Amino acid sequence: MTKTFSIRLPTFSSDNRKSKIQNRKLVGIFAIGVTFAFGGAVATAQQPKKVPRIGYLSAGASLSAISARTEAFRRGLRELGYMEGKNIVIEWRSSEGKADRVPGLAAELVRLKVDVIVTAGTTVTRAAKEATSTIPIVMAQDSDPVGSGFVASLARPGGNITGLATLRMELSGKQLEILKEIIPKLSRVAFFGTSTDPANAQSLRETELAAGTFGVKVQYLDVLSPKDIETAFRAAGKGRADAVLILVAGTVANSRRTEFAELAVKNRLPAIYYQREYVEAGGLMSYGVSVTDLDRRAATYVDKILKGRQPADLPVEQPTKFELIINLKAAKQIGLTIPPNVLVRADKVIR
Repeated sequence: MTKTFSIRLPTFSSDNRKSKIQNRKLVGIFAIGVTFAFGGAVATAQQPKKVPRIGYLSAGASLSAISARTEAFRRGLRELGYMEGKNIVIEWRSSEGKADRVPGLAAELVRLKVDVIVTAGTTVTRAAKEATSTIPIVMAQDSDPVGSGFVASLARPGGNITGLATLRMELSGKQLEILKEIIPKLSRVAFFGTSTDPANAQSLRETELAAGTFGVKVQYLDVLSPKDIETAFRAAGKGRADAVLILVAGTVANSRRTEFAELAVKNRLPAIYYQREYVEAGGLMSYGVSVTDLDRRAATYVDKILKGRQPADLPVEQPTKFELIINLKAAKQIGLTIPPNVLVRADKVIR
């Protein structure tokens, strides 16, 4: 006898079918949402973080000639957690002592859309200012930022430029005082300046005030181009100068340090400069701000700007570190003996 089996399929009401369909739709939508959310999170995580790009602009003879300064800037960045080539890129540019190249280099950094431009002197700061009014500019050094028209005031810069001042014009009186210490019979001093430099007039005034105190006559000689250097030394000799105070500015100063040093020795004239690079190039002595310290401190401005601060709100800092550098080789070449009380105060003595 054959048995017959029947299978009863479940039946659903129309309401149950609708509910089942709606549930399936909700599950599908949820799954799609999770997929997109997860995919978006992965994409965000994989997106590379923007590496800041800094432009460093110099009018020096070459970048190697200012290696102490550029290394000080790198050191300042490292102290703040920035490693060149890893989490920061630096575009190094130098006009190699050619003033006509500076504007083009500044424009090139602007085209590269760097986040900050660091400038190593008045000439390049002016070029950067003319090239951009939006990219932040950090002055690693400037003798007179207000007089140069770069900032409205030291406390409130007000534009896209801030950084560090050198107080070069206030130091010329101290430089003359040092010359008087090493040359007690000093009666005439030649002042080599650059009349187109905004700080020149005040530097000359400070020198003349100190000269009045010491009973010294000042002979001003203008150095605007390389051809003026030898002419100035000849004029100093004719004026019977006992020493030279060299405060020449611009690309002439940056690219002709060795020439100044050699001509001072040739004319047997003790000369004091405002930057140690002159002494390292063979000059007699320098007294002024530590420019390497200024470059190191310039990194703090870069850091603040990269973290969102505006140059207009960052006060221009005054120098805190000064140095006296003496070259005994140069002293011997001109037959000069440096008194022990001056030598003992020197931050560095080149023998």
